[in-house]
Amino acid sequence: MTVLRVLLSGGGSGGHVFPAFAVADALRQLVDAEGGSVEFRFAGTADGIESELAVEADLPYSTIAARALRGRNFLSKLLSVGATATGVLDALALMLRYQPHLVFLTGGYVSAPVGIAAWLTRRPIVLLQPDIEPGWTLRALAPLASRICVTHQRSTERYGRDRCVVTGYPIRSGFEDLDKPMARAYFQLNGGPALLVTGAVRGAQRINDCVADHLERWLEQTQLIHISGRNDFDRLSLMREALPPKLQSRYRLYSYMSEEMPLAMAACDLAISRAGASVMGEYPAAGLPAVLAPIGEAGGHQRYNADLLADAGGAVTINNEDIAENLFELTTALLADHDRLQRMRRAMLELRRTDAARRVAEVIVAVAK
Repeated sequence: MTVLRVLLSGGGSGGHVFPAFAVADALRQLVDAEGGSVEFRFAGTADGIESELAVEADLPYSTIAARALRGRNFLSKLLSVGATATGVLDALALMLRYQPHLVFLTGGYVSAPVGIAAWLTRRPIVLLQPDIEPGWTLRALAPLASRICVTHQRSTERYGRDRCVVTGYPIRSGFEDLDKPMARAYFQLNGGPALLVTGAVRGAQRINDCVADHLERWLEQTQLIHISGRNDFDRLSLMREALPPKLQSRYRLYSYMSEEMPLAMAACDLAISRAGASVMGEYPAAGLPAVLAPIGEAGGHQRYNADLLADAGGAVTINNEDIAENLFELTTALLADHDRLQRMRRAMLELRRTDAARRVAEVIVAVAK
């Protein structure tokens, strides 16, 4: 085929969206090198983070009705099923209109109706499982897929070897040839230690509360790049304005960060975050040691991600309920232990897979043929 049309879908968090963008870039390069061309369309929800990120990535976007199949009562579950059924109709209409040769899904509940519609219209499906343990959507769609790409060998036990390919986690652009001095200069950091705290787009309430409770003590010991999420940004901005000028200059506060994230990781000596899918690829790519605080929502798969990085020696974990009491002391002790940080950095770098996006792209091309 001269033009390969690929429908991308995934959402709910950047960890499910950014890999799709990375694979799209790699696939475009691969197909161009073979003398062909490729067209993409992204299918996601109207109000999910994927809608904003797809616009930033300049990808054509189609809205699909979808809702998480979770809820404590019958009505919530019924509404979820209804939204999924509507989403299947949306996705069927998109299949007929766009006529994709292949559908690439990265998880999140919007992938469910898109995957069902792809199966009903006999479009080949390639899945990417970013997390070590799949969420319910990818578990449900796995029997329908031609190939399943996984981040790590630990994930292969769930699937047959004939359909499962270990590719690594596809990382977005910006992580190539990171330069620490340049990154620190970008954020105007001095020669002392620097800490990255991130809760992604929505933020992490308990982590943000801990930063707020210990802000001056932290800034006396380290420089801080803090991506708070939108919910806590105004509160923390007021706290920053009330700091003495010397401490203000050590606190870089952002509500959200996208293109600069690789630089932020390169600039810092340690990260504090949840353990969503992106930690599987981006921390190893940057060689960034981490303190991970997995949450139990979304099937508890963050715990599996955190455990893998901790078992490899690149991270330490902390329970969500222990953040308020122990996170500050744990983090300051790590920042003071230069030798341990270097060992953790080396352990992270050993997990790095720089060719993951291209490997997934090669799987897609093979299935499309």
